[in-house]
Amino acid sequence: MTCRHCLLLMSCLLLCSLPHLALAQQWTRFRGPNGAGLSDATGIPVTWTAADYRWRVKLPGIGHSSPVVAGERIFVTSAIEDDATRIVRCLNVADGGLIWKRSFDSTTYEKNKLNGYMVSTPALDAECVYMTWTTPREYTAVALTQDKGRLLWQRSVGQFESQHGSGASPILFEEMLILVNDQLGASSAIGLDRATGKTRWKIDRRAVKAAYSTPCIYRPKNGEPQLILSSTAHGMSSHDPHTGRTNWELDVFQNRVVSSPVIAGGLIFASAGVGGGGREMVAVAPGDAEKGIEAKVAYEIEGSLPYVPTSVARGELLFLWSDQGVVTCLDAPSGKIHWRERVGGRFFGSPVCVGDRLYCMSREGQMIVLAAAEKYKLLAEIDLEEPSCATPSIADGVMYLRTTGHLMAIGGE
Repeated sequence: MTCRHCLLLMSCLLLCSLPHLALAQQWTRFRGPNGAGLSDATGIPVTWTAADYRWRVKLPGIGHSSPVVAGERIFVTSAIEDDATRIVRCLNVADGGLIWKRSFDSTTYEKNKLNGYMVSTPALDAECVYMTWTTPREYTAVALTQDKGRLLWQRSVGQFESQHGSGASPILFEEMLILVNDQLGASSAIGLDRATGKTRWKIDRRAVKAAYSTPCIYRPKNGEPQLILSSTAHGMSSHDPHTGRTNWELDVFQNRVVSSPVIAGGLIFASAGVGGGGREMVAVAPGDAEKGIEAKVAYEIEGSLPYVPTSVARGELLFLWSDQGVVTCLDAPSGKIHWRERVGGRFFGSPVCVGDRLYCMSREGQMIVLAAAEKYKLLAEIDLEEPSCATPSIADGVMYLRTTGHLMAIGGE
C-alpha cells in the first residue's frame, strides 16, 4: 500500500469514527451525506433579505451544479456557454474569497436548452475534489488536490450520447470514485481507484434512454452495503460497490429517470417521467441474497410526482417535490398521503431538510420554505434575485445557495 493510500484510508477512518462531526461540517457530494439532503444545522434562518447574506460572490459562466464543502473550502463549478470551457473554483467559506481556480478546454455540442455544460456536482474526500463532465465523444473524470488545484489525474471513461446532455454526479465509496454512464450508446457503471483513476471494476448496462440519476449507498442493518442505481433500462438495481456485481434488479420504469434514489422508512424510492413531469414512482423493499430475501415493489405512488427533483425524508415522513411546484408529504413505510399542496413555481433543484424545515429553490429564483411536518405549513418565500436550477448545500451551520451566476452564504453564527 502506498503512502497516499495510507493517508486516504486514515482520513476515511477518522471521518467514519466521527459521524456527527462529519455531518455538521462536511457536504461532500450532491445533496450531502449519501445524497439524503439532511442537515441538523440550527443557525439557518426561516427567512431573510439580501442584506442578511454572509457574502455573495459572482461566478463565471453558467452552472447548475451544487457547491460542495469540506473544512474551510467550498468548491463550485460552472461553464462558459460560448465555448464550453469547464471551470472549478475553490473559495474560502469565511468570505467567499477565491483560493484557486482551474479551467479545462472543451467543445460545445447540441443539448437541451434548459441543460448546461456543467451540471454534475463534484465529490470530495480528505484530499481531493473529483469532477466530471461530458461531450458526445468523451465522459471525462478529473481529480484535483483541494489545497492548490493541482491535477492528479484525468481520464475518459467512454462517450456520452444523449440529445439532452448529461447530469449524473459522481460519488465516493471507500477507495473508489463511482460513475454511472447510462446513455443512448454503450452504457456502464464504473468504479475508479480514486488515487490513480484506474478502473477497479466496470459493468456493462443496457442502453435505452439516457439517465441522470446519482447513486446512493443502502446499508442494511445486518448486511453488506449496496450500491443503488436507477435508470429506464434497468429500473432500480443493487450492486456490490466493491466489485459492481449485481445483487438484484427490478424492471419498474418505462419513462426517463432523472431524479436520484432516496432511502426512507426501510424502503428505497425512485421516480421517472417525461415532458417535464413525473409519471412513475415506486417504493422498493430491498433484497438480500444471502438471507434469501428478494427485492420487491412495496407500493407505487400516483398523482403529482417529481421528475427532476429528488425527494427528501425526515424520519418516516417522505416529501416529494414535483417539477411544477406540487409538494406531497407521505408516510414512507405505508405510502399514506398526509397532504399534497401546490406551492407554485417550477423546479429543477431538489429540496433539503434542515432540522424541521424544507428548503427548495425554484427556477424563477424563489426559495420556498415549508414545515417538514405531517401538517402543511408555508413558512417563507424568499426572492433570490436570480434563477436557480441547483440544490442548497449546508456545512458547519451555513447554507450555500447557488443561482445561475452567483453563490451566497446564509446562516451560521
